[in-house]
Amino acid sequence: MRESQSHILRRRLLSAWVSSVISISLVLSLVGVGSLLLVNTGRFSRYIKENMSVTVLMKQDVGENQALAFLSELDRSPYIKSSAYISKEQGIKEMSELLGEDFLDVFSSAPIPISLDLTLNGEYVVRDSMEVLRGNLMASPLVDNVTYQEGIVEAMNQNLTKITLILAGFILLLLFLSFVLINNTIRLSVYARRFTIHTMKMVGATKNFIRRPFMAQALVQALFSALVACAALVGLLYFLRGQLLPFYEIFPLERVLAAMGIVLLSGLVICLCSTWLTVGRMVGLDRSELYE
Repeated sequence: MRESQSHILRRRLLSAWVSSVISISLVLSLVGVGSLLLVNTGRFSRYIKENMSVTVLMKQDVGENQALAFLSELDRSPYIKSSAYISKEQGIKEMSELLGEDFLDVFSSAPIPISLDLTLNGEYVVRDSMEVLRGNLMASPLVDNVTYQEGIVEAMNQNLTKITLILAGFILLLLFLSFVLINNTIRLSVYARRFTIHTMKMVGATKNFIRRPFMAQALVQALFSALVACAALVGLLYFLRGQLLPFYEIFPLERVLAAMGIVLLSGLVICLCSTWLTVGRMVGLDRSELYE
């Protein structure tokens, strides 16, 4: 009978421990996702900027050799990340797909010039730099016009700054909520063993001696929970790789490891601090308070 009760007690303790690990892991997973976004904010901003193109329309009388020579010169500029040459034939084909096969019927000659699509390095995608670039390009006798979405550039830089601040605030709020939720989980786990704590106190055990096994358990619990949360983070990145490859490429290995480090550190700090405080509170309870 005693063995059966001991087995039931161990099973309940194991069940409570697993439940705590799962709860803490879910919270740390949210911390991991938020941390991953936060440490990659700069790269995400750069990715958006470097996917905005500048279109350079060449004059009608500019030939292919002149345009390619001009493009080759531009490629040597520090602000150019990549470039593409759009021939008249390719331009006509793209316009036909957009406007229909007969859109040229209203023109006596094909109005589509050679064009160049330029992608800039992220640090140059700001209003002042874009205006300087436009001026330099328009100074060429080969260039007829330079177009880009001016309003989007200004709005994008303002919004990215706001997004960074909002995301940082969200992470701080998430860490606070994580502490509250994990603290409640650990407090319930420790509270279930309050009579054991009281018995140890009655036989003369010091507060630090009583804390020691709980702190060791909290350490193991934090490590397991962080491991599960990191595995969930890796699973999310694997999903992004299969479904959204461009976004997956934003997250380099060192940034992923940094996010995992934040998850591990958050789990350790919250679990150990919560256990330390909760056990200390339980040790200070009178026998009558154990039943409340």
